[in-house]
Amino acid sequence: MLNLVWLKSFTTLVQHRRFQAAAQALGIAQPTLSQHIQKLEEQLGALLIRRSKTGCEPTKAALALMPLALSMLQLDERAREVVSGTRLRVGASSNIGIYMLQPYVSTFKNIPAVPELDLVIDNNPNIARQLTSGELDIAVMEWWHPKPGFQAMDWRQEPVVLITRPDHPYAGWHEIDRETLAGMSLLGGEPGTGTGRLLANFFGERGPFPKVSMQLGSTEAVKQAVKAGLGVSLVLAACVEEEIQAGTLCAIPVSDAALAKKLMVICPETLARQPPVSTFVSHICQ
Repeated sequence: MLNLVWLKSFTTLVQHRRFQAAAQALGIAQPTLSQHIQKLEEQLGALLIRRSKTGCEPTKAALALMPLALSMLQLDERAREVVSGTRLRVGASSNIGIYMLQPYVSTFKNIPAVPELDLVIDNNPNIARQLTSGELDIAVMEWWHPKPGFQAMDWRQEPVVLITRPDHPYAGWHEIDRETLAGMSLLGGEPGTGTGRLLANFFGERGPFPKVSMQLGSTEAVKQAVKAGLGVSLVLAACVEEEIQAGTLCAIPVSDAALAKKLMVICPETLARQPPVSTFVSHICQ
């Protein structure tokens, strides 16, 4: 089994490229650092560092090892945090993390004796991957494929609305029905959010479906495109609250309430009833 102390010395040396600087950063003597590198090289049977008078350079083997070593050290740190309960890592898919979750994070931090909280915002597939790999304690997402060992809870039902410019012909509509929506062309947003599955369920297997033009990569990009007059789109209602209040966009509700996303909170079953995970889940679900 690889020694984590040696791996820490190795990653620090690769980052600093000088033995003296790396030893200072680690708070150890330079001969000790050299010994760690030598033992790691012997254990792996590969040269990791080429030494020179001006410094040192990682070998090809070292560059291959580096991401794995960093991942192992990160998991070691996460394990210590989970056991001690000193830090909570919460992941959120982009729309939830940007537009919905942060007020809850702010009020959670005001609860006495809760640990430090890190909020990680990324696309839904990456958040799911980080949760299953143990990098996150909790995830709040737009969709989730059930996996053994994880518990999913409903958080909130968020309606999907059609957004337009204020001077668009649809802007004065009070609502839009299924048939009219099916005949539209919509700007596409962030892939991997489950919107395609939502529309498939809403319109049925045979459709007809709205046409999707462009893939703009994020809800923020979609909003800017709509403001620029490039078209109309479907977004979660919470994502355009500020624009609606400012009058820069119009949001038209769909007459059928079935066009809404069920947002979920997911965590490992082993942590679901344990603070601080249970404390955070209770906080946002209340």
